[in-house]
Amino acid sequence: MPLSEHEQKILAELEESLSKQDPRFAKSVRDTNVYSHGTRRVRWGIAGFVVGLAILLAFFSQNVYVGLVGVALMFASAILIERNARLMGRAGWRDITHPHAEGDAPSSLGPRVRSLRDWLSRQRRSSE
Repeated sequence: MPLSEHEQKILAELEESLSKQDPRFAKSVRDTNVYSHGTRRVRWGIAGFVVGLAILLAFFSQNVYVGLVGVALMFASAILIERNARLMGRAGWRDITHPHAEGDAPSSLGPRVRSLRDWLSRQRRSSE
């Protein structure tokens, strides 16, 4: 249900007052999207997996129990990665890496990518 003009005006005034009162908070809200938290946790999961693998490789031949701690850390990290990736859903890579991309994806591509896409289209048409 879209907002009425009066509600949009009130919302704009609230945003403006927030930006004046606490610009750091307003910037952090503006820069955060729905995928930020999940992406951050996936990165921590990847780091934990790598640390667990390093522990496993470094200590397994010397102390099996420390190596098993590495395996447990890898397992917990894999679960963290899987759950947060699932929570992020079917988000496109562009949605995750570029939170402020406006418009459709083809119009927001750079000129080199656009020219490459056009060249590939011409090549495909000429081969048919």
